[in-house]
Amino acid sequence: MRSPKRRGFKGVCGGLIAAGLLASCSVIPVGLPDFEPEAFIRGGAPDDVTSGPSLKSSPKSAPNPAPGPAAAPVPPVGAFLRSDDSGVRAIPQLENWLGGTDLRVGHTYLPGDLWSNIEGQPRFLAPWAKWRRAQQERLFVLNVPMLERNEDHLPDDDVRGLLRAGASGRFDSHFRTLAERLVRMRVPDTVVVLGWEMNGTTYSHRCGPDPQAWKRYWQRIVTTMRSVPGEKFKFDFTPSRGRDAIPWPNCYPGDDFVDIIGMDTYDQPAGQSFDTHVREPYGLQAQVDFAAEHGKAVSYPEWGLFRNGDNPEYVRRMLDWFDRHKPLYQTITDYCPHGVWQCSHNPNSAETYRAEFFARPGPGNTPSPAPAPSGTPAPPAKPSPSGTPPSRQPWYESCFTVGEFCIRFDELLPDWMTSSS
Repeated sequence: MRSPKRRGFKGVCGGLIAAGLLASCSVIPVGLPDFEPEAFIRGGAPDDVTSGPSLKSSPKSAPNPAPGPAAAPVPPVGAFLRSDDSGVRAIPQLENWLGGTDLRVGHTYLPGDLWSNIEGQPRFLAPWAKWRRAQQERLFVLNVPMLERNEDHLPDDDVRGLLRAGASGRFDSHFRTLAERLVRMRVPDTVVVLGWEMNGTTYSHRCGPDPQAWKRYWQRIVTTMRSVPGEKFKFDFTPSRGRDAIPWPNCYPGDDFVDIIGMDTYDQPAGQSFDTHVREPYGLQAQVDFAAEHGKAVSYPEWGLFRNGDNPEYVRRMLDWFDRHKPLYQTITDYCPHGVWQCSHNPNSAETYRAEFFARPGPGNTPSPAPAPSGTPAPPAKPSPSGTPPSRQPWYESCFTVGEFCIRFDELLPDWMTSSS
């Protein structure tokens, strides 16, 4: 279950896309390429499918709800928008697009290139910590790689040796540093999605080369981070949906070291039904059953569109699944090809998603749009009656090579990027 991913690439190209994205926030922002390599977007992405409840209202005409009894509590919702501080700045804009919906989950990824980044550089974590502290009800979700060179496609023998080294305690200091920084920044209750999608082959922190060493290493990391005074971390065990390279229960490190059973799930493979996603071995039903057996909450750190294109039925079915199974949180991966707000290729799915959440308040909150931070572009406009974005301005087209990928820019660039000075 794999998507061309998106986790923590920082460089000129990343800055260009972030700037282009924020400069193009009209209806559904359109600055991202169709398929983005994992390392480019953040250091992380998702995959999954289709079908469900009817639309509650049209997003283009949804009014604020009339006064009355408070709505039933809904699972905390958020979106992965970007890994750095631009992701924090985009949250109020997405809230506005959703009619003032209170997004209570902030989700990001630590880069997995170097240990110094896995330790959580303060300049990277500070904007997210500030956002989390601003409201008591918010939840900060942080994906943490278990090994550096996490997307370097290391051979199994190398991975096996690194997992055994980790299990012996060689890397404890890096995770102690991360835990101390999170506590110092007053986000001791961070949800740590450690070693995500371990049942696949994308990451160096995969489980397959040595499941026993992987489990001991996970236990060692959790023990180390929990040893830091003041911590209240929750550790989220999040495989990708399905069997992938190894059945994910074979990697489970034990109830004493896990708080949440997560799952990354995208609309794939092509042509597969949502019911198959539910029933397949190690699929959605297996996840909720496993969590119930072990007395754990469920979560969905990554979900979104993929192989079946603009698929509103998949979005409806996923949202219905969340309503029925009440995860601790769910965060859609919101960039192309997976997203609904930052991806113009999925207008019908965007309308379905927006209708579901439009003007939905959080507990005790009134649905009033959050203003965009000063110095950022105005929030995106509502969709046109046809559900398609307004006509676009002339664009800049170029190709920027990142490894084997051609990153295409087809967006009107802001003035500062086109000036000759």
